[in-house]
Amino acid sequence: MTVARPPDGSTDLPTVERSDEPTGPPPPTRPLSRNRSYNILWTGQLLSELAFEIAMVAVPLLILAHTGSAIQMGVASSVLAAVRMLAAVPAGAIADRWNRRTVMLVCQGLRAVGMGSLAAALALDRYAYWHLLAVVVLEGVLGSVFEPAEHAALPQVVPESQLSTAVARNAARPYVATLLGPSVAGFLFSVHPTDPFTVTAAMLALSAGALTLLRLPRAPRPDTTEADSGMGGEMAAGFRWVLRNRVLRTTLLWMMGTNLVFNALLVIVLALSHEDHTAPGEIGLMMACLGAGGLLGAALAPWLHRKLSAPVLVLGFAWLAAVATVLMAAVSGGVPLGVLLGLAALFAPVANTTVMTHQLLVTPDGLRGRVSSISALCSSGAGALGPLVGGVLAARPGGGTDAVLACGGALALIAVATTASPVLRRFPTSSAQPHE
Repeated sequence: MTVARPPDGSTDLPTVERSDEPTGPPPPTRPLSRNRSYNILWTGQLLSELAFEIAMVAVPLLILAHTGSAIQMGVASSVLAAVRMLAAVPAGAIADRWNRRTVMLVCQGLRAVGMGSLAAALALDRYAYWHLLAVVVLEGVLGSVFEPAEHAALPQVVPESQLSTAVARNAARPYVATLLGPSVAGFLFSVHPTDPFTVTAAMLALSAGALTLLRLPRAPRPDTTEADSGMGGEMAAGFRWVLRNRVLRTTLLWMMGTNLVFNALLVIVLALSHEDHTAPGEIGLMMACLGAGGLLGAALAPWLHRKLSAPVLVLGFAWLAAVATVLMAAVSGGVPLGVLLGLAALFAPVANTTVMTHQLLVTPDGLRGRVSSISALCSSGAGALGPLVGGVLAARPGGGTDAVLACGGALALIAVATTASPVLRRFPTSSAQPHE
């Protein structure tokens, strides 16, 4: 019997790991690209994220087509954001309490049924707003439950030496989905309003089908004390683990601040483009540059992890984002602004890979779902508040330029705090070198 301790050397919240319960497969000799279980996980989550992006563009289009009500559209978006945040923390406890493969299968299957029911209602010309809201709630809850289960399952199928490479490849998925999803949704909706929801249901069904082929080793369940305390006690144990771990606590605060400013910046950039009378097509190309920068960063992440230490990657992202944002105030909207957005996004997957790999390595398997869900809660909270902050800043006298400078100043302060922080300045570098 061994006791796992936090990486900062403290003895807070020791977690018992039983040596007779396997926590992962033996390190394979095959390259990551031939790791069957990892490829199933990656494909299943890509289909899930792509389906979500298609649905989230198709839902407001459907509301506008039937009622033209901006209020109904806003209510649907707010309901989705609210249920995703409310479901985030219990979702992690579910991922740690029950079989993760089963959790993912049930989530994808029910999401497919929900989207399929909406497609069937549209095909029968029986659209109802309450039905749409019910599907949105189902999508929000089940999506929140699926994500920590998938994230916590990653170290069960990938050896430690390949974990940072796997995390980097996972970081590319949202950018792929963001690049493809909205355009696919718009095209499908123009053909027939039913088609986006039919395709979304089919993607989720394919994701569930792929997960039936997944085999996960048995993971440790919550210990007897946690299990006796119920779901609430298990969620509290996850929060205690994060709060008592200095590195995780600091990086979550750092990620929240950065995400908040970036989400505000995106709203401000769109407002600035409108002020400059940028054509819609050029705005689309500008936002595509953001996705391209993220994709390039995800592709470079494994190589950069081999060449540079973790503190350099974390500090480099903080300062590069600050400099790129300040420069945005000096260029016009459109492609030049998009290039700087892509530059700011370039190191984001690299920094996220550094942070998430460390999180997975130091967190006991029985707590990984909860720690992942707490991280998602912090990110979604910052993502919900950021656009509101951006809208307020853009509406102030001086317009978008002053607001961009405000974001640049906020990111510069974050970069200074990052440099001054002993935790981030000496961020732990994994001893395992990423490779195929």
